[in-house]
Amino acid sequence: MSEPAIRSILDTDLYKLTMQQGVLELHQDAQAKYLFTNRRKEGVWTPKAYDVFRSGIDTMQHLAMGKSERTWLAQRCPYLKPQYIEYLSNYRYDPDEVSVELVDGEINLEINGPWHRTILWEVPLMALLSDTYFKVIDADWNSDGQADKIVTKSKILEGCTFADFGTRRRRQYESQERVVRIFKKHSKGFVGTSNVHLAHLHDVLPIGTMAHEWIMGHSVLSSLRHANRYALEAWQKVYGGLLGVALTDTFGTEAFFADFDPSLARLYDGVRHDSGDPFIFAEKVERFYTRLKIDAKTKTIVFSDGLNPGKAAALKKHCDQLGIKCSFGIGTNFTNDFGSKALNIVIKLRELNGIPVVKLSDDAGKATGDPDAVRVAKWTFLGEPL
Repeated sequence: MSEPAIRSILDTDLYKLTMQQGVLELHQDAQAKYLFTNRRKEGVWTPKAYDVFRSGIDTMQHLAMGKSERTWLAQRCPYLKPQYIEYLSNYRYDPDEVSVELVDGEINLEINGPWHRTILWEVPLMALLSDTYFKVIDADWNSDGQADKIVTKSKILEGCTFADFGTRRRRQYESQERVVRIFKKHSKGFVGTSNVHLAHLHDVLPIGTMAHEWIMGHSVLSSLRHANRYALEAWQKVYGGLLGVALTDTFGTEAFFADFDPSLARLYDGVRHDSGDPFIFAEKVERFYTRLKIDAKTKTIVFSDGLNPGKAAALKKHCDQLGIKCSFGIGTNFTNDFGSKALNIVIKLRELNGIPVVKLSDDAGKATGDPDAVRVAKWTFLGEPL
């Protein structure tokens, strides 16, 4: 019998745990809705693939954190409080929170329930979707040469600080495990992985802070126009200066920097880039810190948008010239580099407490959400007519 696609309740990205703790502390009554989007429809989902995926969802209800995982989590992640780790120890996935159907060869998927519960579904469901697709639909591939590819990438990345961010769109569990294992052995610049289970398995650092949904949620809970500011302030209430990398592009970087006031800019260790031209972004960040009389050399940019090793190496050179530190989170190019295209799929927060939320970003193609709500957000942040 084959191993399940999702091996552990910790087989997810760290930022899901850190955000879940924040939601439990500050917004325990919030109700959430998430929707799945297939950005690039490559193949047709078959009834067999649907059944495999549905079965995988049902299997997840049996996942539970083990004693060694709990001990390791408390030691490695001191920012996760004992009461949260106790909550996670008792957490079980409830498949009734996930509604999925097959319509005209496409998967329709929706998640509904308390935000503090449903927040954990996104990452493993995306990994499960990808695993299913490449086992049942696009199954004409193999892992030949993958280990050599990873070693080659480690050489290209020499001098860079980087982490594996490849859980959500990995080809299969084994492809990500291989990446973490080989990079740990061959690369001094490899600092860890976003995948908490694999960080535990290989005793490397789990990497992550917040995702877009934290800021999107605060557009409902606090203020649309100043969602960035309120989300970052709320983060500090929970973490008090720890996990200090701020995500910049939820409503576009101009809106972010308008809210990233001098006190926040000094408090946070740096910023994460996830859309738009990264070279221009680096220059903008350096100018921003310089204008505030903050030494850019004390801050870090984390790049995480569609990277490959060559692009990361070029960005490192660019940041060195600007005089600002940088690191890289590389996902699909690490864990789904098999010749045939990886899926381009997302599961995004759609509503909080029945109110639509949106994401704009610096790439027009990445805007998500209810069309009317997107128009309101574009009017609010970009001045576009309603």
